[in-house]
Amino acid sequence: MAAVELVEVWRGGLLESVHRGHAVVVDAGGEVVMAWGDPEAIIFPRSSSKMVQALPLLESGAADAMGLTEDRLALACASHQGAAMHTQRVSAWLSELGLAESDLRCGSHMPSDRPTAETLVRAGERPCQIHNNCSGKHAGFLTLTRHLGAGPEYVEIDHPVQQAVRAAFEETTDETSAGWGVDGCSAPNFAGTLAGLARSMASFASAGSRSGARAQAQQRLTAAMIAYPELVAGEGRACTDLMRACEGRAAIKTGAEGVFVAILPEQGFGVALKIADGATRASEATIAAILSRLGVLEAGHPVVQRLTAGVQRNWRGMETGRIVTLV
Repeated sequence: MAAVELVEVWRGGLLESVHRGHAVVVDAGGEVVMAWGDPEAIIFPRSSSKMVQALPLLESGAADAMGLTEDRLALACASHQGAAMHTQRVSAWLSELGLAESDLRCGSHMPSDRPTAETLVRAGERPCQIHNNCSGKHAGFLTLTRHLGAGPEYVEIDHPVQQAVRAAFEETTDETSAGWGVDGCSAPNFAGTLAGLARSMASFASAGSRSGARAQAQQRLTAAMIAYPELVAGEGRACTDLMRACEGRAAIKTGAEGVFVAILPEQGFGVALKIADGATRASEATIAAILSRLGVLEAGHPVVQRLTAGVQRNWRGMETGRIVTLV
């Protein structure tokens, strides 16, 4: 099944651009309740799967052995901005492990938090791996590595950490991964169907109705994201703004190349979407529209309005067009 039109961009009364993609809502029983496009489309979830990647950290007992607080669990699920509130926590975490920035395997990039980036530039300093938006996830990987007594190359596909991550991914999606690729942070990213990713999110959403180590881990990670939305992404980011707007009703996570997921505990629903051209503006608009359609947010909420009916303006502030969502 082909991707369908999900977002339109208009200018001067004419349709200028169209973003196509796939989206699916799955219930606690794993059944599709809403779909646009092809639920069986195979995608890389990218960073939207960080909660799944963090499951072995809790299920193994590593998180409790290390005494990880809720804010650190949120960071383990984060694609953060590299702001001080993120980097200071990751630095302290590594220090408590007796490790250093050089033990990370995520690579370095300039932080997307503008004040932090400007401070580095003015000081003539280069960013380090702690500024990487995935450094919290990697601190979690290192914590699990230490707990397992495994080797330092924790991003290798045959490393015990990644074997545990793959098992968690396949078990929560209820399917065998279609393959894997190397993510931007050097860790393996396991491919699967969009419906499978939504099933995984639904398993998080319905974890309160189950017992066992996995259900407890899923509840704790969901609660941590909801409690610390600013750590999961950062100020001005859609993940953070949408979670704040939902006021505890959803945990929401983006992934590169137009992916978004949502965990909705009250309904027991999992949501997953993929924009075919990878456009962030379209993925943000679509997740906001779906949350509104599911009753998690009011259509008139300022965050929903900003993302789904966003007025496009030029550098002089003139209105040039608008975004329209089709879900």
